[in-house]
Amino acid sequence: MKTVIVDFGMGNLRSVQKAVERLGYTAEISAEADVLQNADKLILPGVGAFPQAVENLQKKQLWSVLQNTGTKPFLGICLGLQLLLSASEEFGVTDGLDIVPGQVCYFRDNENFPQELPVPHMGWNDVRQKSSVLFKNLPEIFSAYFVHSYYAQPAAEKFTIGLTDYGIDFCAAVQKENIFGVQFHPEKSGDNGLQILKNFLEL
Repeated sequence: MKTVIVDFGMGNLRSVQKAVERLGYTAEISAEADVLQNADKLILPGVGAFPQAVENLQKKQLWSVLQNTGTKPFLGICLGLQLLLSASEEFGVTDGLDIVPGQVCYFRDNENFPQELPVPHMGWNDVRQKSSVLFKNLPEIFSAYFVHSYYAQPAAEKFTIGLTDYGIDFCAAVQKENIFGVQFHPEKSGDNGLQILKNFLEL
């Protein structure tokens, strides 16, 4: 089973690869469309601004590959989760992959968000998981490491498999069939994060 980490110039790819290797698996880092198409599993890590990520993926001709992954397991991490949504409000409205219907929103634009809280949301926080194969062998509430100013707001509750409280309850993880996304960084989340990666790699 070949796992490929998508390289579009905006993610700490090596740290994800090292976490995969710690579990006894291998993962190739690639920006080649044909390598992604021939992979059995895809991991899309990302850090940075949504519009730049879209531009980079389109320039590398990876956009349509990611929109048409078929039945192969796919995991988006941080910005990689946000890219799964229909659109983001970061620096204007930019269309996403539209795999999971919904929007990516800024914390401070939510009228219920306590303005005294710092943004970005950074550090360890609890995730309240709903039953998903991605969270197998994890407690109902587990800790994970976050760094983000925007959050996913899926159009339907059924797509949310994890919630986190940072002034407001926000979506920390999504699933649509074989497509998964986590807002936190599993590669920085200790044993909990490694368990999530292990669950994904064993799908």
